[in-house]
This record gives sequence, structure tokens and C-alpha cells, in this order.
Amino acid sequence: MQIDIHVLELLSSKLCHDLVSPVSAINNGVELIEDIGGSVVEEAMKLIGDSAGHAARRLRLFRMAYGRAGSEENLGMRDVRQIAEQYLAGGKSTLAWPENQPPEAMASHKGALKVMLNMLIMAEEVLPYGGAITLSPLSGATGCRFEIAGRSAQLNETLRAAFEGTAPIEDLTPRSIQSYITGKFAAHFGLTLAHEQLMPDRLDLILSLAAAAS
Repeated sequence: MQIDIHVLELLSSKLCHDLVSPVSAINNGVELIEDIGGSVVEEAMKLIGDSAGHAARRLRLFRMAYGRAGSEENLGMRDVRQIAEQYLAGGKSTLAWPENQPPEAMASHKGALKVMLNMLIMAEEVLPYGGAITLSPLSGATGCRFEIAGRSAQLNETLRAAFEGTAPIEDLTPRSIQSYITGKFAAHFGLTLAHEQLMPDRLDLILSLAAAAS
């Protein structure tokens, strides 16, 4: 899969943006201890611990979603589900991922779990006020869908164009890069990725084993 340098720059910007908050909080905790000392140590250590955990959870998921590790054929569904659950832990959105999902045919398809993690990141981004993300099967065990429910859970025109791969590279932004890269990963691994807007506050992202359009 060939990626334009502009896409790499935007993806790097997104990663830095997602990690700067917890890392900065760690630094703030250290500075608090250095400046004030004993009376705030317990409070500062809790801040450092929570922020370090938050950063570590995000890094684990990013490694699978964007890195080579997510493309390995021996990637375990249980591990991926755990990483996904930990990624959203303590945030504004909840995740319901049944143990028997996705179906075996999907889970064993190279790159499918990687694409699902990208779908999860995308789902979180379209829930600015929080909400519920539920993984459910498609009929015939040919795929799965993320049901995303919450205030303003929808793709605007810019995100939709990025997701469908019709947006010019130069028009992509750090806000739309996740939608774009999710679609690209799906196509690269021979998967079909679609979306359904069932109501204003309900968006479904659908992944299936049918051959992706060329």
C-alpha cells in the first residue's frame, strides 16, 4: 500500500495530538512535586499514574492499528478485544464487544482485526460528546459492524469523502485522516468497508469479507 507523504504527515500530527495530553499531564505531575513537595505528592502521583496508563493504552492500540504488528496473521482476537476495551476505558464512550465477535472467518482474515481497530478509533472520533459503540455480526457470518450511538454520531461531508476515498489528498486534514486511512487499510487487505446513517445519532461502520472495489 503506497501512502502519500502528506498522509504520513497528517497521521503523525494526529498521533502527536492524541498523546500530548496524557504525556503533558505526566510532566505537570512531576513539576507539581518539584515545586510544592510533600503536601501534594499523593495527588501528583495519582495524576502521573493515571496519565501514564492512559498514554500506554493508546500506544498499545496505535501499535496494532497503524504498525506492522496489526498485520500479522497470528494476531489474537482476545488480545485485540482487550486492547480495544482498555483504549476506551475511563473515556466518554463505552464499548460492547462480545467474546464471539467477530466471526472466525473475519477474525482469521489477514488485516481484518487491524482494520477493526482503525474503525474503533474512527468511532470514538465521531462521538465528540461520548456514546456507545457496539460490535455485532452481519447475517451469514461474513463480517461485522460497529453500531455507534450518541449525540451527533455521523459523518459530515468531509469525513464521508475521506472515508470513501474520494477526497483529494491535499484536502485531507488531521480531523479527516483517520477516516481516510481506515478506508485505505480495508482496501489494502481486500475487505469491503461501508457506512450507514440510520438516524441523526446512529452511525454504523460495516466491514465484510466481500472483495473490495478496485
